[in-house]
Amino acid sequence: MEATNNTALIVGANGVIGTNLIDYLSSLGNWDVIALSRRGGSDQSHVRYIAVDLLDLADAVNKLNSLTNVTHIFYAAYQDRDSWAALVEPNLKMLVNMLTAIEPVAKSLRHVSLMQGYKVYGAHLGPFKTPAKESDAGHMPPEFNSSQLQYLQQQQIGKNWTWSAIRPSVVGGTAPDNPMNLALLIAVYATISKALNIPLRFPGKLAAYGKLLEMTDANLLAKATVWAATEPLAANQAFNINNGDLFRWENLWPKIAKYFKMEVDSPLPLSLQTMMSDKADIWEDIRTQHGLNYTYKEVSAWAFGDFVFSWDYDFFADGSKARRMGFHEYVDTEQMFFRLFDEMRDKQIIP
Repeated sequence: MEATNNTALIVGANGVIGTNLIDYLSSLGNWDVIALSRRGGSDQSHVRYIAVDLLDLADAVNKLNSLTNVTHIFYAAYQDRDSWAALVEPNLKMLVNMLTAIEPVAKSLRHVSLMQGYKVYGAHLGPFKTPAKESDAGHMPPEFNSSQLQYLQQQQIGKNWTWSAIRPSVVGGTAPDNPMNLALLIAVYATISKALNIPLRFPGKLAAYGKLLEMTDANLLAKATVWAATEPLAANQAFNINNGDLFRWENLWPKIAKYFKMEVDSPLPLSLQTMMSDKADIWEDIRTQHGLNYTYKEVSAWAFGDFVFSWDYDFFADGSKARRMGFHEYVDTEQMFFRLFDEMRDKQIIP
């Protein structure tokens, strides 16, 4: 690698958020990128991949002790578990092990960016105050996002580096093999529905169909994350990052059906985890017919769909703090969905 001004360590490099961060930083021309994940990846110009198990401190120290040039850490790693309480231990441990391994050797470290979400406001538990603000009080633990931030704040005391906490809504991206990719989930659900010659029905709670929601485009999120990591005024602060508009499924769902050239019918609540569990053979037929690149397992995220489509309450936050401080980008959410579907077709993820 040729020397550049900054060296970013992307933790969770193969997820929706991590892949877009890598792409954005690479496009800027003044960043080297080191990408961490369990699976690793293929090195590119100014991007080096390292496969590491951050749950294993010895492996983390062994793999990261040579990364002396790191100036910025972008932490977006996540491991799923079966309960909110069970999420805390592995997700906090990965952050602690990463920072324990890298902080002693990265003498030029300037910033640690922590990817969070609206769980810090209790959005996953039920109806919460909207629009949520960064200054809102926390809620009864367990909550791994809050535990991670508390650790980071304590670790930063007396240090030269600063932190930021980035709080997106549901993130829109195209990365497959990810447990929280809503746009891909909808695209696969539509593709299978079309193959079965049935209309595209909203599968969530009836009351969720008309509630206000928002999303966060992965490209916009990458730009905002880097802005917060490099803007001195943003040091040691949290930011809600969203597209800047609101939508209701009852308005958007028919437009999604039109994109896929399908009829739309009235919502019908169902468990995607249950109803889509036997659709692997149908997907394999579709994949073979159209030469698609990914297996059913790699494009399935049904549990997340059941979760999002169960929100029978408003789900949005106030994103004005970042914009008041200098980050001024917006994304039209409807157009975001159509662009992502186009990208999925270009990448042969869906037909």
